[in-house]
Amino acid sequence: MKILLVSDIHANFPALAAVERYFEGEVFDAVINAGDSTVYGPFPNETINWLRARQSLSILGNTDKKVLKLLAGKPLKKPSKHEKRIMYTWTAEQMLAENAIYLRSLPTSILLDPDGNPALKIGVFHGSPLDDDEFLFPETSAERLSELAAQTPARIIITGHSHSPFHRTAGTTHFINPGSVGRMFDNDPSASCAVLALTAETIRIRHFRIAYPVQEVVDGLKKNLLPEIYGRMFVLGRKLN
Repeated sequence: MKILLVSDIHANFPALAAVERYFEGEVFDAVINAGDSTVYGPFPNETINWLRARQSLSILGNTDKKVLKLLAGKPLKKPSKHEKRIMYTWTAEQMLAENAIYLRSLPTSILLDPDGNPALKIGVFHGSPLDDDEFLFPETSAERLSELAAQTPARIIITGHSHSPFHRTAGTTHFINPGSVGRMFDNDPSASCAVLALTAETIRIRHFRIAYPVQEVVDGLKKNLLPEIYGRMFVLGRKLN
């Protein structure tokens, strides 16, 4: 079984399309998406259309939840920064009805059981198995990973949220973050993703960084009169606010 892992696309469809082009000709048994598909990029509908068309196994991230709150007519308490609120409200206003329905259908976590093998049970969480908003990093302590591993039957734990690609183990449990397809913060704007290959006896993971036409995102933000600071962030591959 070969699975494409993506997360934190953040409505950056040019980056997502570049990932697809990079793997053209390869056959994946599934696409797993660990959330935050929307907000900060100018292509929310294109992104969701792609995920729907490929029947991706997707969950909600924190940005997606806030968009759903706005779509339900509820006010946002956070974020407080004006430019961030603009990105959320604009995304909700742009959302096509069928894509809003899709977002509402997504769970906050997924537990998968490939071939009924307990050693290959996959859990998909945005933050961690205990908290959707917890940030896991390459340097997260072994003790914390062991605590989290004890809270789920999954032996392969896929997370997003931190935008930090890594593969760590805690005993027999694998923690994998594919990084952010659309909005990396390590001074490299290229898209980050991973491929998980499973056999009955082995678990293999490869991370990838893939260049994409960042200017298309900048132009999309300008066309929609969205805050210029996000264009700078996409170009620099950094978080500025």
